Amino acid sequence: MAPRITAPRRCALVGTVLLAGLLASCTDGFPGRRGADPGQVSDAPPSAGLQPGNNFIVSAVDKVGPAVVRIDTVRRVVNPLGGLFGSGPSIQQQQGQGSGFITRSDGVILTNAHVVEGASEVGVTLPDGRSFRGKVLGSDPVTDVAVVKVAAAGLPVAPLGDSAKVRPGEWVIAIGNPLGLDNTVTAGIISAVQRTNALGEGQRVPYLQTDAAVNPGNSGGPLINERGKVIGINTAIRKAPGAGLSFAIPINLGRQIAAQILEKGSASHPYIGVRLQSLTPQLAREVNATDAECRLPESNGVVVVEVMPGSPAARGGLRPCDLIEKVDQTVVGNPSEVQVAVDQGKVGEALAVQVQRGDRQLTLQLRPAELPRQN
Repeated sequence: MAPRITAPRRCALVGTVLLAGLLASCTDGFPGRRGADPGQVSDAPPSAGLQPGNNFIVSAVDKVGPAVVRIDTVRRVVNPLGGLFGSGPSIQQQQGQGSGFITRSDGVILTNAHVVEGASEVGVTLPDGRSFRGKVLGSDPVTDVAVVKVAAAGLPVAPLGDSAKVRPGEWVIAIGNPLGLDNTVTAGIISAVQRTNALGEGQRVPYLQTDAAVNPGNSGGPLINERGKVIGINTAIRKAPGAGLSFAIPINLGRQIAAQILEKGSASHPYIGVRLQSLTPQLAREVNATDAECRLPESNGVVVVEVMPGSPAARGGLRPCDLIEKVDQTVVGNPSEVQVAVDQGKVGEALAVQVQRGDRQLTLQLRPAELPRQN
């Protein structure tokens, strides 16, 4: 009796004997190859689509995006050659653009001071196309925060978060109008917090650093967290090979400054009246070798270089060569950290400053005065 031939084997045997047209019948058991179109690119079988997930970026942008505005400004400047020898008009107009976000439904908008600086006209445009004339209620060049008001009601509002709880590694989203491209969304993470030396020493802002792409025109726009709350105001960029670094004003500071502007039309900053220098072991050795009156520890820190006559620091007993260690229980390591700590105090109220003077450690009580406003 002949051996039994299974179906697969039979197909293979038939393929060696029958014509090519019959060979196709052996492939009927293989999905996706029956009746293939010669021009067909893919014959993958149909499959169920991916189930839509919760995209936190989309959700956050949906929540805050309607409250992010474009701010267009016009500055009128005097042309010194205007009218002379046909050199153009005596008054020229300069146009600028930035971003902002609505924090109150009656038209209060936060942005950067540099966005509206010197503007004679301010226009505000919402993502839904509505446009308003804006009025600058006040600006603070020290922190770069400004408040703009439009005459409206029932506007969308961006909820404010708590920047004190922000940690490196958290997701963040920037919304704004970079390079004239309205409603642009970029995302990244918090790279660092408390960047007091981000834009040079002596700053009074502990910036949030992020790798979210920010470009000219993003200034004044919100930096939001994954829950759709504003944690910062995008304000500055540092270019670097291959990428850039972005910095935002923490919203807790922005809220504080905006509240003062809304109440008084300006922001108040305490100052003590000193010139400071970052100290390194090398600098300490050089100073100790050349100045017999100034003996500094060979360590890192912040040293008083000059005390302004009649200043709060002078009245409180602070001297040149003093090494500042703490301001109101906050340990400080560079001039910017001293500035930020002083800015947390109040004008006229006692502020404890711990210093090292030679071999002694002293705690001085200073009463900060009002920082003179820039003209």
